[in-house]
Amino acid sequence: MKKSVSKKPTKQIYKNYTKEDFKVWNILFNRQLKNLEGIVADEFIIALKDLNFKAEKIPNFIEVNNTLKNITGWSIKTVPNISPPEQFFSFLSRKKFTTTCWLRSMNQIDYLEEPDMFHDVFAHVPLLSNKDYTNFFKEIGEIAVSVINDPVKLKKLQRIYWFTIEFGLIKRNNDFKIYGAGIISSKEESQNVLSSKSKKKKFDVNTIMNHSFRIDVVQDIYYYIDSFEELTSSINEIRKNINI
Repeated sequence: MKKSVSKKPTKQIYKNYTKEDFKVWNILFNRQLKNLEGIVADEFIIALKDLNFKAEKIPNFIEVNNTLKNITGWSIKTVPNISPPEQFFSFLSRKKFTTTCWLRSMNQIDYLEEPDMFHDVFAHVPLLSNKDYTNFFKEIGEIAVSVINDPVKLKKLQRIYWFTIEFGLIKRNNDFKIYGAGIISSKEESQNVLSSKSKKKKFDVNTIMNHSFRIDVVQDIYYYIDSFEELTSSINEIRKNINI
């Protein structure tokens, strides 16, 4: 979770989106949905439909929150940049996901150093409508808040987050499907994840907590689960591993 590098809006003012913004969202949405065809988890596609996400329309946060409230009780909280751990996990524990509301420009469409709302909203928000997924998400937030002043324990928890919420796979009928937002929003990751270039390992709390990661490279190892219920079932083991 990097330090903010520029000043960005702290509230979504829908009328302020430009024609370029809508064009960027449209291009990214259609391009990435095509990249994900046949390899993303069914739950994600269902969630896109549940939230009425479309290429032609940038999501309106008020509408999204109203829908989420009725399904899982979650909501999205607008922030200008990547939230520091204390803020990010505190909001998670209260069933709120922090997201930016600004979009990259056309000349940044293929590469952006800091996450914009396409990553945050397209990749993360849909699965906030999935109850099993969000049960795990909330528990991770609560555990993180309890160890926020212990850098060693917090690092272990961040690794769990990284290899599940950001870069997790789910196995269905002997095929791997994507549910991690870091893969869902990335052309490079979505092309790499199911290739022979990367290794797929079974989800294991102890292994992941001791697996360091880099945020500036395409991943070479991914962990898979058999169901979202498996994530929720792992919470007691996660607590035990960090002694809380």
